[in-house]
Amino acid sequence: MSYFLHILFNNVTPIIIIIIIGALLYRAFKLDAKTLAKLNFYLFSPAIIFKMIYESELSWTMILQVLLFLAVFSISLFIIVEIVCRVKGYKGSMKSAMHNSVHLYNSGNYAIPLNQLVFAGSTVSLSIQAVVMMAQNLAGNTLGIYSVNAHKSTLRATIRTILSFPSLYCIPIAFILREFEVGIIPALSIPLNYVADAFISVALITLGVQIGAMKWKIQISNVIISNTLRLLISPALGFLVIWLLGIEGIVAQALVLSCAVPTSVLCLMLAVEFDNEVDFSSQAVLSSTLFSVFTVTLVISLLNFI
Repeated sequence: MSYFLHILFNNVTPIIIIIIIGALLYRAFKLDAKTLAKLNFYLFSPAIIFKMIYESELSWTMILQVLLFLAVFSISLFIIVEIVCRVKGYKGSMKSAMHNSVHLYNSGNYAIPLNQLVFAGSTVSLSIQAVVMMAQNLAGNTLGIYSVNAHKSTLRATIRTILSFPSLYCIPIAFILREFEVGIIPALSIPLNYVADAFISVALITLGVQIGAMKWKIQISNVIISNTLRLLISPALGFLVIWLLGIEGIVAQALVLSCAVPTSVLCLMLAVEFDNEVDFSSQAVLSSTLFSVFTVTLVISLLNFI
């Protein structure tokens, strides 16, 4: 019960408050969700990705171990979601939206404070979560974009779109600067920190704006499928993968917990940017965040068996 209440008041409630503020701002000023999405893609997201990689202290051995887990986990999850999409007859925009709602999860503003709650401020678990967040942002800005744009455009045009997003270039640059211990002058580091710190609030306000603009044609069946895959099947698969790979201890626990968090706002930002099942994506993000109070608490209790 203590975990339940802590997650409710310290993880979910702050998120919901900012989302409500975004919805109220839309009602008052009719804010443009597309403009907010572009700010996230081209400014705030690249800044926080760069900062987290540059400041991380994980060894290359642990980074590769985490990336191996994520590769096996993601491929397995893709197969499961693809089977569900074929059984349900999803095609085109709905198929890509379903994939993104399951594959893109909230590895930042939800998973990081949750990680620190469960593992009592462990720097190892936090660094693992930073790698997961990096991989998630890379996946969102490549495969996520390909998913929502491929059925609307040519392969060349889709690749050109992917290459236009700065997050793709921030990752190698950050790793190079970190590896060679290149310092960043205050004239650059100070604005970088300001912009990175604004990422979470702007992303959640974007979700609130979209919810405020939503027609509220609830897609109950599709949302339930998305939530089930994201909140129940995903952590169960995480348990299976760490068992198959023989990963143990706090690394295994941190990786499983990272699989249990709700759908990322990045899913919605992609939907808004490329006009792809926006209402469904909004509902999937909001509902998975609410239901995660129960499912994440269950996963935390099961971590003791690892």
